[in-house]
Amino acid sequence: MTLSRRRVHAIYRKEVREFRRTGYIVATMAVIPLIFLIQPLVLVFGLPATSSPKIAHLHLLLYMLGIPALVPPLMAGYTVVGERQQGTLEPVLTTPVRREELLLGKALATLVPSVVVAYAVYAVFLAIVFLFADPAVASALVQWPLVLAQMVFTPLIAGWSIWLGMAISSTSNDIRVAQQLGILASLPSVIVTSLIGFNVVHPAPVLVLGLVATLVLLDVFGWRMVSPLFNRERLITNTH
Repeated sequence: MTLSRRRVHAIYRKEVREFRRTGYIVATMAVIPLIFLIQPLVLVFGLPATSSPKIAHLHLLLYMLGIPALVPPLMAGYTVVGERQQGTLEPVLTTPVRREELLLGKALATLVPSVVVAYAVYAVFLAIVFLFADPAVASALVQWPLVLAQMVFTPLIAGWSIWLGMAISSTSNDIRVAQQLGILASLPSVIVTSLIGFNVVHPAPVLVLGLVATLVLLDVFGWRMVSPLFNRERLITNTH
């Protein structure tokens, strides 16, 4: 199977333009990251230097992996049902774009902004902590293995959330319902990262590698799961 980069890029650009014109998607993409940014900052600035040994045994920054878990479903939930409600889905489906190209273009248009937002919020958090938090607290909080974990897990978690959101969007008739169901389906990722972040589950190397492998498999499975749902006849007739 040979995919056309030009057609994938055309779908990608069209989707990004749609997201920019949809105010509530832009607003929610700003609000959710702010929630994940403000809460840990309030916690960090309230901690004295004497608490640094205790912080060093936790992995609080993994809490911010909730951003790539919860932001993508808001965008992915719009990909099919949103276009259907606005009457722009049928014209796209009648073009010579292949199903795989349409699917990949839509997925990338959700993945790239979600990952950029997640990385940007994380970078802002690190900068504020290094500049304004107590040095002992900052050094205990910012552990470079956790920073690396954030870089690796962000796109993997976002990818799985996108496939879930697109699967729900392609079988839904309401944007809000699709987005809410997508967020609910992504909550297990938030729960797992939170348990590890607060050291309820200890992140041993074997566990970390197992989670990476699991997410890679889930992303591949997500592609396989969503691809049959992007059947032109089914999408146009809105049959389930």
